[in-house]
Amino acid sequence: MKYLMSVLLILFVIFTLQQKSTGKIMFTPQDTILAFGDSITYGYGVDTSQSYPAVLASLLNHKVINAGVNGDTSKDGLLRLPHLLEDTSIKLILLCFGGNDILQQHSLSSLKENLTTMIQMAKKQNIYIILIAVPNLSVFGLSPLELYQDIAREENIPLLNDTLTDILSNPHYKIDQIHPNASGYKIMGESIYNKIKEMTF
Repeated sequence: MKYLMSVLLILFVIFTLQQKSTGKIMFTPQDTILAFGDSITYGYGVDTSQSYPAVLASLLNHKVINAGVNGDTSKDGLLRLPHLLEDTSIKLILLCFGGNDILQQHSLSSLKENLTTMIQMAKKQNIYIILIAVPNLSVFGLSPLELYQDIAREENIPLLNDTLTDILSNPHYKIDQIHPNASGYKIMGESIYNKIKEMTF
Protein backbone atom coordinates (compact mmCIF):
# COMPACT_ATOMS: atom_id res chain seq x y z
CA MET A 1 0.00 0.00 0.00
CA LYS A 2 2.83 2.39 0.90
CA TYR A 3 4.52 1.55 -2.40
CA LEU A 4 1.32 2.30 -4.32
CA MET A 5 0.90 5.61 -2.52
CA SER A 6 4.49 6.57 -3.30
CA VAL A 7 4.00 5.79 -6.99
CA LEU A 8 0.78 7.81 -7.10
CA LEU A 9 2.50 10.73 -5.37
CA ILE A 10 5.36 10.69 -7.88
CA LEU A 11 2.93 10.56 -10.79
CA PHE A 12 0.99 13.48 -9.32
CA VAL A 13 4.14 15.58 -8.97
CA ILE A 14 5.20 14.78 -12.55
CA PHE A 15 1.73 15.64 -13.86
CA THR A 16 1.72 18.93 -11.92
CA LEU A 17 5.12 19.93 -13.27
CA GLN A 18 4.07 19.08 -16.80
CA GLN A 19 0.95 21.18 -16.41
CA LYS A 20 3.01 24.09 -15.17
CA SER A 21 5.58 23.75 -17.95
CA THR A 22 2.93 23.92 -20.66
CA GLY A 23 0.79 26.68 -19.18
CA LYS A 24 0.60 30.08 -20.83
CA ILE A 25 1.70 33.12 -18.86
CA MET A 26 -1.39 34.86 -17.52
CA PHE A 27 -1.66 38.42 -16.25
CA THR A 28 -4.07 39.59 -13.59
CA PRO A 29 -5.24 43.23 -13.63
CA GLN A 30 -2.79 43.92 -10.79
CA ASP A 31 0.26 42.52 -12.60
CA THR A 32 2.66 44.81 -14.44
CA ILE A 33 5.36 44.35 -17.06
CA LEU A 34 8.68 46.12 -16.58
CA ALA A 35 10.45 47.20 -19.77
CA PHE A 36 13.99 47.63 -18.46
CA GLY A 37 16.89 48.95 -20.48
CA ASP A 38 18.59 51.93 -22.06
CA SER A 39 17.59 54.41 -24.80
CA ILE A 40 16.05 51.70 -26.98
CA THR A 41 13.61 50.93 -24.18
CA TYR A 42 13.12 54.62 -23.39
CA GLY A 43 12.20 55.30 -27.01
CA TYR A 44 14.97 57.68 -28.00
CA GLY A 45 14.05 59.92 -30.93
CA VAL A 46 10.29 59.37 -30.91
CA ASP A 47 7.25 60.48 -28.94
CA THR A 48 6.59 58.58 -25.71
CA SER A 49 3.50 57.01 -27.26
CA GLN A 50 5.66 55.51 -30.02
CA SER A 51 8.17 53.72 -27.78
CA TYR A 52 8.08 49.95 -27.85
CA PRO A 53 6.72 49.71 -24.26
CA ALA A 54 3.81 51.97 -25.27
CA VAL A 55 3.15 49.89 -28.39
CA LEU A 56 3.24 46.71 -26.32
CA ALA A 57 0.91 48.13 -23.67
CA SER A 58 -1.61 48.97 -26.38
CA LEU A 59 -1.40 45.50 -27.93
CA LEU A 60 -1.71 43.70 -24.60
CA ASN A 61 -4.17 46.18 -23.12
CA HIS A 62 -2.06 45.93 -20.00
CA LYS A 63 0.24 48.16 -17.94
CA VAL A 64 3.85 48.26 -19.14
CA ILE A 65 6.29 50.34 -17.07
CA ASN A 66 8.94 52.07 -19.18
CA ALA A 67 12.15 51.94 -17.13
CA GLY A 68 14.49 52.81 -19.98
CA VAL A 69 17.21 55.40 -19.37
CA ASN A 70 19.21 57.01 -22.17
CA GLY A 71 22.89 56.13 -21.98
CA ASP A 72 22.58 53.38 -19.40
CA THR A 73 25.04 50.48 -19.43
CA SER A 74 24.35 47.06 -17.95
CA LYS A 75 26.24 48.17 -14.84
CA ASP A 76 23.85 51.11 -14.46
CA GLY A 77 20.95 48.73 -14.88
CA LEU A 78 22.31 46.44 -12.21
CA LEU A 79 22.46 49.37 -9.81
CA ARG A 80 18.90 50.48 -10.65
CA LEU A 81 17.19 47.10 -10.54
CA PRO A 82 16.96 46.48 -6.76
CA HIS A 83 14.85 49.61 -6.27
CA LEU A 84 12.58 48.70 -9.18
CA LEU A 85 12.08 45.20 -7.80
CA GLU A 86 10.48 46.68 -4.71
CA ASP A 87 7.37 46.88 -6.87
CA THR A 88 5.71 43.54 -6.11
CA SER A 89 3.26 43.92 -9.01
CA ILE A 90 5.95 43.10 -11.59
CA LYS A 91 5.35 39.72 -13.22
CA LEU A 92 7.52 40.00 -16.32
CA ILE A 93 10.72 41.89 -17.12
CA LEU A 94 11.80 42.73 -20.68
CA LEU A 95 15.56 43.02 -20.32
CA CYS A 96 17.44 44.97 -22.99
CA PHE A 97 20.96 46.19 -22.21
CA GLY A 98 24.24 46.06 -24.07
CA GLY A 99 24.32 48.79 -26.71
CA ASN A 100 26.15 51.29 -24.53
CA ASP A 101 28.46 48.61 -23.14
CA ILE A 102 29.52 47.89 -26.72
CA LEU A 103 29.86 51.56 -27.68
CA GLN A 104 31.94 52.28 -24.57
CA GLN A 105 34.01 49.15 -25.21
CA HIS A 106 33.23 47.52 -21.89
CA SER A 107 34.21 43.89 -21.66
CA LEU A 108 31.68 41.37 -22.93
CA SER A 109 32.36 39.22 -19.88
CA SER A 110 31.18 42.10 -17.65
CA LEU A 111 28.09 42.55 -19.81
CA LYS A 112 27.27 38.86 -19.49
CA GLU A 113 27.88 38.88 -15.75
CA ASN A 114 25.68 41.95 -15.22
CA LEU A 115 22.83 40.57 -17.32
CA THR A 116 23.02 37.20 -15.59
CA THR A 117 22.98 38.83 -12.15
CA MET A 118 19.91 40.89 -13.07
CA ILE A 119 18.13 37.78 -14.34
CA GLN A 120 18.91 35.88 -11.16
CA MET A 121 17.69 38.77 -9.03
CA ALA A 122 14.37 38.71 -10.87
CA LYS A 123 14.10 34.93 -10.62
CA LYS A 124 14.46 35.11 -6.84
CA GLN A 125 11.21 37.06 -6.83
CA ASN A 126 9.50 34.63 -9.21
CA ILE A 127 9.47 37.18 -12.03
CA TYR A 128 9.51 35.97 -15.62
CA ILE A 129 12.13 37.43 -17.97
CA ILE A 130 12.46 37.90 -21.71
CA LEU A 131 16.01 38.75 -22.77
CA ILE A 132 16.34 41.02 -25.81
CA ALA A 133 19.57 40.66 -27.77
CA VAL A 134 21.42 43.78 -28.90
CA PRO A 135 23.35 43.61 -32.18
CA ASN A 136 27.08 44.06 -32.51
CA LEU A 137 28.60 45.98 -35.44
CA SER A 138 31.36 44.20 -37.31
CA VAL A 139 32.92 44.27 -40.77
CA PHE A 140 30.17 41.84 -41.79
CA GLY A 141 27.39 44.16 -40.61
CA LEU A 142 25.06 43.74 -37.65
CA SER A 143 24.61 40.44 -35.87
CA PRO A 144 23.33 39.43 -32.40
CA LEU A 145 26.06 38.79 -29.87
CA GLU A 146 26.32 35.09 -29.05
CA LEU A 147 26.47 35.88 -25.34
CA TYR A 148 22.71 36.52 -25.35
CA GLN A 149 22.07 33.00 -26.62
CA ASP A 150 24.49 31.67 -24.03
CA ILE A 151 22.71 33.50 -21.22
CA ALA A 152 19.26 32.43 -22.40
CA ARG A 153 20.38 28.82 -22.55
CA GLU A 154 22.17 28.88 -19.20
CA GLU A 155 19.32 30.65 -17.41
CA ASN A 156 16.56 28.84 -19.34
CA ILE A 157 14.71 32.01 -20.31
CA PRO A 158 13.08 33.18 -23.58
CA LEU A 159 15.25 35.19 -25.94
CA LEU A 160 14.27 37.72 -28.61
CA ASN A 161 17.43 37.24 -30.62
CA ASP A 162 17.08 38.72 -34.11
CA THR A 163 14.48 41.48 -33.81
CA LEU A 164 16.75 44.44 -33.09
CA THR A 165 19.34 43.21 -35.59
CA ASP A 166 16.71 43.01 -38.31
CA ILE A 167 15.30 46.45 -37.46
CA LEU A 168 18.66 48.21 -37.31
CA SER A 169 19.83 46.50 -40.51
CA ASN A 170 17.03 48.21 -42.42
CA PRO A 171 17.44 51.98 -43.02
CA HIS A 172 13.65 52.36 -43.24
CA TYR A 173 13.28 51.37 -39.58
CA LYS A 174 15.97 53.43 -37.84
CA ILE A 175 16.85 57.05 -37.12
CA ASP A 176 20.57 56.36 -36.71
CA GLN A 177 22.92 53.38 -36.41
CA ILE A 178 21.69 52.32 -32.97
CA HIS A 179 18.10 53.56 -32.59
CA PRO A 180 14.88 52.49 -34.31
CA ASN A 181 12.41 55.06 -35.62
CA ALA A 182 8.69 54.93 -34.87
CA SER A 183 8.16 52.13 -37.40
CA GLY A 184 11.07 50.19 -35.91
CA TYR A 185 9.76 50.54 -32.36
CA LYS A 186 6.35 49.38 -33.59
CA ILE A 187 7.91 46.23 -35.05
CA MET A 188 9.79 45.68 -31.81
CA GLY A 189 6.64 46.02 -29.72
CA GLU A 190 4.79 43.61 -32.01
CA SER A 191 7.62 41.07 -31.85
CA ILE A 192 7.65 41.15 -28.05
CA TYR A 193 3.86 40.85 -28.02
CA ASN A 194 4.08 37.71 -30.16
CA LYS A 195 6.85 36.32 -27.93
CA ILE A 196 4.74 36.82 -24.81
CA LYS A 197 1.76 35.12 -26.48
CA GLU A 198 3.82 32.04 -27.31
CA MET A 199 5.59 31.79 -23.95
CA THR A 200 5.05 28.59 -21.99
CA PHE A 201 6.29 27.54 -18.58
